[in-house]
Amino acid sequence: MCPAPLMPDQDRGYIIPIGGGEDKVKEMQIHRKFLEIAGGPKADIVVIPTASRLESTGPDYNEIFHDLGAGEVEFLPIERREDCENPAYVEMLKRATGIFITGGNQLRLSTILGGTPVAQTIRRRNAAGVPVAGTSAGASIMSEHMIAGGKSNAAPSGGGVSLSPGLGLTNAVVIDQHFTQRNRLGRLLSATSHNPFLIGLGIDEDSAAFIGPDDVLEVVGSGMVTVVDAGSLSYSSMWQASKGEALSLLGLRVDVMSEGCTYDLAKRQAYPPDANHND
Repeated sequence: MCPAPLMPDQDRGYIIPIGGGEDKVKEMQIHRKFLEIAGGPKADIVVIPTASRLESTGPDYNEIFHDLGAGEVEFLPIERREDCENPAYVEMLKRATGIFITGGNQLRLSTILGGTPVAQTIRRRNAAGVPVAGTSAGASIMSEHMIAGGKSNAAPSGGGVSLSPGLGLTNAVVIDQHFTQRNRLGRLLSATSHNPFLIGLGIDEDSAAFIGPDDVLEVVGSGMVTVVDAGSLSYSSMWQASKGEALSLLGLRVDVMSEGCTYDLAKRQAYPPDANHND
């Protein structure tokens, strides 16, 4: 699934995967930056808490964005696929200047939203310039290829990760979250080994990758974003590895970036803070 086509003379909106566990009490740096991009006091934020089974998730994020000064905040109480057919929910998304997808279970999220009018509207709104942020499960589902499962704290191996279709807001990356905290490097390496075209983004808790319309991401938050680039891979044993068998992956490039660092997804190049991307 490719990203929705752009309208003439229109830039795509920011795509903002967050690693989960973001600060919701003190500085709330990630939420503040998302809200600023979405319009600040004029923003109309729509929260999608479907990945979570907690009834408090939607109201909690409503309160966060209200307290930060958003003009309007609403959440969509989507629990079943038929809820995604509700024309009122589609209209809310069409009015939104920012869309926020919460954490929980990414397979619950994809099986309820996938292919519905709500999912189609999210894609079209992002193509029309509306920023879409997602935390934890909401981050994973943003890409065309979504990490649906796999062992944490494990070496890269055959069958070490399971993939399923995501929303397809970007087809350039595959995203993992709670990255350092749950030691998920092995499963991200397994994911990128399936197709070296993909760039792996491992996003720590309280950290986000703000991916702009120019395909340059900026790291925001207290943790790190780890970039795994298999584009220059010289050898991979993935094609012949049996389930659980250790992989050989030669020629990988890994960049570890903290706040202020940027990464050009088109050039596959990392930059320190305040660097000139035209160098």
